[in-house]
Amino acid sequence: MATFGSLSDRLAETFKNLRTKGKLSPADVDGTVREIRRALLDADVALEVVKDFTGKVRERALSDEVNQALNPAQQVVQIVNEELVAILGGQQRRLEFAKRPPTVIMLAGLQGAGKTTLAGKLGKWLIKDGHTPLLVAADLQRPNAVTQLQVVGEQAGVAVYAPEPGNGVGNPVRVAKDGVKFAADKQYDTVIIDTAGRLGVDAELMRQAADIRKATDPDEVLFVIDAMIGQDAVATAKAFQDGVDFTGVVLSKLDGDARGGAALSVASITGRPIIFASTGEGLDDFEPFHPDRMASRILDLGDILTLIEQAQQAFDEEEARKVAEKFATDSFTLDDFLKQMQQLRNMGSIKKMIGMLPGAGQMRQQLDQFDEREIVRTEAIIQSMTKAERTNPKLLNGSRRLRIAKGSGTTVTEVNQLVTRFEQAAKMMKTVAKGGVPNVPGMGPIPGASYGGGRKQQNAKKKGSRSGNPAKRAAENAALAAGVKPGGGAAAGTGFGLGSSGAKDAPGGPSEEELAALQKFLGR
Repeated sequence: MATFGSLSDRLAETFKNLRTKGKLSPADVDGTVREIRRALLDADVALEVVKDFTGKVRERALSDEVNQALNPAQQVVQIVNEELVAILGGQQRRLEFAKRPPTVIMLAGLQGAGKTTLAGKLGKWLIKDGHTPLLVAADLQRPNAVTQLQVVGEQAGVAVYAPEPGNGVGNPVRVAKDGVKFAADKQYDTVIIDTAGRLGVDAELMRQAADIRKATDPDEVLFVIDAMIGQDAVATAKAFQDGVDFTGVVLSKLDGDARGGAALSVASITGRPIIFASTGEGLDDFEPFHPDRMASRILDLGDILTLIEQAQQAFDEEEARKVAEKFATDSFTLDDFLKQMQQLRNMGSIKKMIGMLPGAGQMRQQLDQFDEREIVRTEAIIQSMTKAERTNPKLLNGSRRLRIAKGSGTTVTEVNQLVTRFEQAAKMMKTVAKGGVPNVPGMGPIPGASYGGGRKQQNAKKKGSRSGNPAKRAAENAALAAGVKPGGGAAAGTGFGLGSSGAKDAPGGPSEEELAALQKFLGR
């Protein structure tokens, strides 16, 4: 999430300095709060919100809940997380639908905030949720606004009601009112009204928006705000609240590289919840807004729940079960690999998905350099193979690989790398399917993981003598072969540096009970 990237970095750096302290003094808390205040102000968060936020954080950080905590630094991070959730609105708020359809949703905001595109995104999202939306083109001022809504509606698969050509022609209030009546007649259960915007807040804009609201009596009025416009977001939100009185907020352009902190101020200042967030240019880059998940992303704590939801939408459970069976029976092919890659693409941007993992902020530079087109090239290589080659990669000799490289517009080296990656992935997943722990390339087995029979093999290897003296090593190995413990004589020492005579009941030597307890402690 690029918009809050700099804020995340600043906060992460601030908390890193706390982790070295076992107990926090008032000076430590004041220094931390000061850094948080600077980070929020640099991110364009409204001053009154910053004052209220840092005041609450300081008060709670100096309280007993931190002083008595085993890890004060983690407790402070938890406090900041909870206060961030509070200024973002607290609980998630869903759309409220009318008891008698159609539900009327009116979009309002400045020109350029992304209302028209967002109308298509919202319509597509509603279709996935089982609704039948209708887009109403009530923006008749902006050049080609009606045409744009029709194009967006076609791409999203949503019907559009556009009786007027726009470009200054037509009455937007009448179009909005007629659109609601048309939806009721044609049994559309949701109406999304795209209204006109201006480059700045003016009386005519507010009057027209207020007239549309009065004529259509919408169930929801969503204020679409550009997350990149800075401190002006607060003044604009207040003006629209006074003029139109919206019921919820939609944040657009959260994928931008602006500081974006003003978006954090809107819910706190207006008292209206953020309902949706637009995270990209694609029609699928749209998601319900969860204050707790957004706070976790800002603090680089990850957003696993959203990642799981996206995976559930993109992956077919039946297909996943078949793939698991193929892994277990060693029948996983490049065709299956291709299907998995395509399902991964259906989840959306790989960068965004990785960015939802905890600690992803620490590898932001690597993420910025990641090329999303790598998956497209991989698909091209596999699709350039024959069915027999996809089923059995061992058929890929030099001439075949050259043909595939030419057919996919890649190099033989890239084809070789793909085949190697596929073989490694298939081997790893086969191990996992059989209940083992895979060897990660370049890392070896996962530390602490045990394999079936692995400990016996390890103990067997340790039975041989490791002495650097060849004569002593030969004697000890001979003693082991004869079943005699080497060094059992008078001068032998224990692993703890204590002398031992070799007798089981010798003074100073460990008893059988002690040895049994030690073996149990060591897990052997």
